[in-house]
Amino acid sequence: MRRNLPAAAVVAAASLWGLMGLFVRRFSAAGLGSLEITQVRILCGLVLLGAYLALRRPEKLRVRLRDVWCFLGTGVVSLLLFSYCYFRTMTLTSLAVAGVLLYTAPVFVALLSALLFRERLTGGKLAALALAVSGCALVSGIGGGGDLSAAGLLLGLGSGFFYALYSIFGRFAIARGYGAWTITFYTFLFCAAGGAFLCDWPAVAAAFAADAGLWPWTAAMGLATAFAAYLLYTWGLERMEAGRASILASVEPVVAAVVGVLAFREALAPRTLLGICFVLGAIVLLNCRKTVNIS
Repeated sequence: MRRNLPAAAVVAAASLWGLMGLFVRRFSAAGLGSLEITQVRILCGLVLLGAYLALRRPEKLRVRLRDVWCFLGTGVVSLLLFSYCYFRTMTLTSLAVAGVLLYTAPVFVALLSALLFRERLTGGKLAALALAVSGCALVSGIGGGGDLSAAGLLLGLGSGFFYALYSIFGRFAIARGYGAWTITFYTFLFCAAGGAFLCDWPAVAAAFAADAGLWPWTAAMGLATAFAAYLLYTWGLERMEAGRASILASVEPVVAAVVGVLAFREALAPRTLLGICFVLGAIVLLNCRKTVNIS
């Protein structure tokens, strides 16, 4: 049971990320754009985590100057650039295609992990990777029509690549002795600092002034999709290979699809159900006894 806790933590993190649609629709209705929503989310997570660490675990705030590049990697190169590329892709192509291109991330993680950390690309892991990517494609409904420009393709692949780099830079930070608390805090700090130059602050101020109901939504979004989700994912990443963690995180679009059905009464097509089965199959394949050596 304890052996499966890291995998459960990563799946739980991805499930919390899958709830983002609830918050995005609420904040979008209030007039905020995607980058502004990201900034509000990360700032809230930063405040919550920073307050907790300052009061209860201040030693987790200490880092060595020579290791700052790891957190610049997770915060700016990964979280901020992935968000920018992903949101730009949404403006150039359908949400379905943007989602599929984002979930090329496990492929990048597997290849980079094999190159940088010498993680084995076993048959079981490759099979799980194929199931996960195929499942994400089916859940997102790719192939339903629409042209994909060169810019959309490159930005979409960029979103998957930068998304994958969280696991890579996070692994470097872990190798230098940092834990989930420290990595998550400095990821948020550098992402918020970088995003401050891109955010439309007058629009954020106007939205919150006009709609006081955004405050509890902000607290819930920051707590669930930033504070808890990134801590869980990074904790799991400390205890397993980056490639395996990235494949397990493919449950995110599955949860997003279920949320769409339950919260917004969106139709669940047969291909979506098949895609969900593919993703769940990848998770089972990574964790069943017969393939325990694939990680």
